[in-house]
Amino acid sequence: MQWSDALGKPHTRFSGMPRIVSLVPSLTELLVDLGLGERLVGRTGFCIHPRPVVRRVPKLGGTKGFDIDKLRALQATHVLVNIDENRREEVEALADFVPHLIVTHPLAARDNLELYRLLGGIFGREKEAEALCADFERAWAALGTLAHGRPRQRVLYLIWREPWLSVARDTYISHMLAAAGWDTLPQTSAIRYPEVDLPGLARAAEIVFLSSEPYPFRAQDLRQLTERLPGIRAALIDGEMVSWYGSRAIRGLAYLRELRASLDES
Repeated sequence: MQWSDALGKPHTRFSGMPRIVSLVPSLTELLVDLGLGERLVGRTGFCIHPRPVVRRVPKLGGTKGFDIDKLRALQATHVLVNIDENRREEVEALADFVPHLIVTHPLAARDNLELYRLLGGIFGREKEAEALCADFERAWAALGTLAHGRPRQRVLYLIWREPWLSVARDTYISHMLAAAGWDTLPQTSAIRYPEVDLPGLARAAEIVFLSSEPYPFRAQDLRQLTERLPGIRAALIDGEMVSWYGSRAIRGLAYLRELRASLDES
């Protein structure tokens, strides 16, 4: 049986003992949840979950600018990358010595189902992958039940300050928020993470979300924003729960369900 990655490259089940390097934090977490923690031989410094497992795995740098010589020395059979999170030229350089490059690019929440099955199939963890799929479907249905019938709301999701950056509607983050009934601003953008007119869009939005990553917005930032723009409604949001795909998406859907219910009641 074959599974295709984000570039359409076919992969078959690996019959040996894999040595896996993950250059994507959310994929590192997913591998562990598929029961492959012992097969991880390398990660980035941003691969921090689950800590008891990943702390023993050698760090190779960041998702961008990783140490290619250290990676080569690990003799990995597989390297996992992502189109958004890793530089194309750095990934292409791995093809000279890595037998299997697995390229991912989930753009919508339900793309996680294919992702679970891709990695589960390649590494012989089909049962674990289907269990994750079932958990995802339950969380998806629960969020859908809550969001159904509630008015859709315009939200501004901020990921950086000065310049103020948001997310376009074709991003994974926006698709996750849309599942909870939240439509991101700006409505259209040729740039996936555009700089925005903060006062204008904040006042057009029913809620302004300040994400915990990549810029670590905190309570002080929330207070400063509401003082700067009186009358807007703003809230902090856990960026990992919205932007991390993989197994974290299951908890992310449950998190969004609780957050939507809480904000609707407040």
